[in-house]
Amino acid sequence: MLDFIYYPVSFILWCWHWVFGHVLGESNAFAWVLSVMFLVFTLRAIMYKPFVKQVRSMRQMQVLGPEIKKIQKKYANDKTKQAQEMQKLQSEHGFSPLGGCLPMLLQIPVFIGLFHVLREFRPGKTENYFFDAQGVQSYVSADLFGARLSNWITQPANELAEFGVQRPAVILVAVPLMLLAAVLTHLTARHSVARQNPESATPQTAIMNKVTLYLFPIGVIVGGAVFPFPIGLLVYWLANNSWTLMQQNIVYSKIDREEEEKKVAAVEKRNSLAPKPGQKPSQAKRKAAPANPAEPVESTGSVEPETAIESTAEAESAAPTNVQAPKKDTTGQAKPKPNSNGSDAGTTVPGLISDRTRSKKSGRRNR
Repeated sequence: MLDFIYYPVSFILWCWHWVFGHVLGESNAFAWVLSVMFLVFTLRAIMYKPFVKQVRSMRQMQVLGPEIKKIQKKYANDKTKQAQEMQKLQSEHGFSPLGGCLPMLLQIPVFIGLFHVLREFRPGKTENYFFDAQGVQSYVSADLFGARLSNWITQPANELAEFGVQRPAVILVAVPLMLLAAVLTHLTARHSVARQNPESATPQTAIMNKVTLYLFPIGVIVGGAVFPFPIGLLVYWLANNSWTLMQQNIVYSKIDREEEEKKVAAVEKRNSLAPKPGQKPSQAKRKAAPANPAEPVESTGSVEPETAIESTAEAESAAPTNVQAPKKDTTGQAKPKPNSNGSDAGTTVPGLISDRTRSKKSGRRNR
């Protein structure tokens, strides 16, 4: 039924046994132990990218923890609305809950496949998926300190007799492996819990932390002592936890460096946009000259006379060109066209006081 799992697992195991069997010997127990361990390393290397996604997903979940708490508090009495808002928040930030569970889900069929393949290494069998009769006999006869890789602590006495081993020998090999696997399981869980954000902690998170910190390690010991966990499967558990602990240190360090680089880049960008020490703020622009040259030029401060004359000249040059030319008198000079008030327009400069007007004013003062 699950041959699509059993065959790939047995093939990878067969490949590594072919390598280590040529070095250490076909029936050497350490060749089989290394084959099981490198089977685990191969599968975990294939799942490296999903594991990185899992870590990033967990990190993002911790960042969104305060927002999730707000939604849970706001819609405590409306579970449907709460679920909708949670889904909306996750979609806005690109968070996928499946990404955090994918590596664990992928390990379950591998564990089931290896458990079945190792259990099928029995005396008298002629094949075990990719292994022929010689391969089966090589695994069954591999001696690991007086025990076989297919033995477990609670194995019936008649089956132990078929392998030609005693139960104390199995206990002496299995118990240290169980304890070491439990310790590594606890260290792996502790390493993950230490990176959690306290602000995003929930009662459910606290319960899960206790389960992973204590219940899982105890489960390894109880499972190895009570359930039919062969020694070869305990080797798998030990190798898997060792790989997980090493991989966590590498991936977490990489993510920490990336986050630190982002923080440094953000600080540098903010500093580059900030004004330098002692720098004065930019002054407001001067008001533009009016479009009508006859109107006086407004200014916020004192303007030099030369500047005013230049501005007036520019305004006059921009005046329409279809103005009637002044008539010439008998001397050939242009006769200025009088204004309605009797003053000469040609001698009046917009914005300035003519000499005639100035003399009139001075004469009035003398009187």
